[in-house]
Amino acid sequence: MSDYVRQLPHQGSHDMARPPSAISRLHIDVPLLLLLLVLTLYGLVVLYSASGESMAAVTRQGRYFLVGYVIMFLGAQVSLQRYARWAPWLYLGGVALLVAVVLVGVGAKGAQRWLEIGGFRFQPSEIMKLVVPLAVAGFLSGRLLPPRFLHVIGALLLLALPAALILRQPDLGTALLIAASGLFVMFLAGIGWTYIFGAVVLAVASAWPAWLFVLKDYQKQRILTMINPETDKLGAGWNIMQSKTAIGSGGWEGKGWMQGTQSRLDFLPESHTDFIIALLAEEHGLRGILVLVSIYLLILLRGFWIGVHAQTGFGRMMAGSLTLTLFVYVFVNMGMVAGLLPVVGVPLPLVSAGGTSVVTLMAGFGMLMAISTEQRRVVT
Repeated sequence: MSDYVRQLPHQGSHDMARPPSAISRLHIDVPLLLLLLVLTLYGLVVLYSASGESMAAVTRQGRYFLVGYVIMFLGAQVSLQRYARWAPWLYLGGVALLVAVVLVGVGAKGAQRWLEIGGFRFQPSEIMKLVVPLAVAGFLSGRLLPPRFLHVIGALLLLALPAALILRQPDLGTALLIAASGLFVMFLAGIGWTYIFGAVVLAVASAWPAWLFVLKDYQKQRILTMINPETDKLGAGWNIMQSKTAIGSGGWEGKGWMQGTQSRLDFLPESHTDFIIALLAEEHGLRGILVLVSIYLLILLRGFWIGVHAQTGFGRMMAGSLTLTLFVYVFVNMGMVAGLLPVVGVPLPLVSAGGTSVVTLMAGFGMLMAISTEQRRVVT
């Protein structure tokens, strides 16, 4: 059954028609925009302390946010039909960039994950966080839903190729998260429970072979450190031990803004990037964490609301996948900082310092706004 567009019944007169507001013409979802502004401002306040009161770091992050908001506004103007048409070409371009990383990529800290063009360095795997669900949604939306076996295989191949290239960099965490974004689309497409059960069985069965033949020594060490970080307190377990100390010392109220000792004395590693929420817990306590979690929760609820009210199957799959992917990123970052998950280098969305991740996230929110305002384009 082909996709459909929900519309209001035809009105006999145009008395009920209202001229679109400026917000409608710009295709902006106001609740989502307000929540993002609050989150980014909160992130800048936390980053100022995490960077050692460095206005240069805050200014640099502010520029990334500015670029991200511009891209979000531009992305909101694109219709879903164009996103669907562009999906194959964006996917091919993204895969080409990942191949370029393998051939001429820039290495750092034992990994080759970046491309440098004209002095500008970026990470193509971040782009694939949007391109993979876009490609899978575009592939499945034009076919009979729920997807048949051959369509499931085709969708799996679409997400497996970039995941394999990213795994080669090596970047296991990002590879798994990108694969998950594509799997979310398949789940939202109505894939049968037989496939889901089979995938779970396959994952369990492949765990031991993956440990023996796929995971590198440092990746195995991360998993063992998660289980018992006390075995190597001054080595592999240092990050987790100091992170837990920072979180526990904050209590309910925290030590106060810019009063954290773990980061000030350089005990807490990567306090401005992956482990920034540990600094937030130390300085602002559980209250500060609850404020941040509440903002994320409201953004997630808005994303799900947009997905439920989307006009097309493509829009529903994209909105759901983007929202679930954001949830996974938040969950994984908080889990690894708390020692509940292995350290995989996933930044806290729109709070951790970073450029490519901010721009990619904001581009995703631009797609969400395009999906949200698609209803206005059809109904008004």
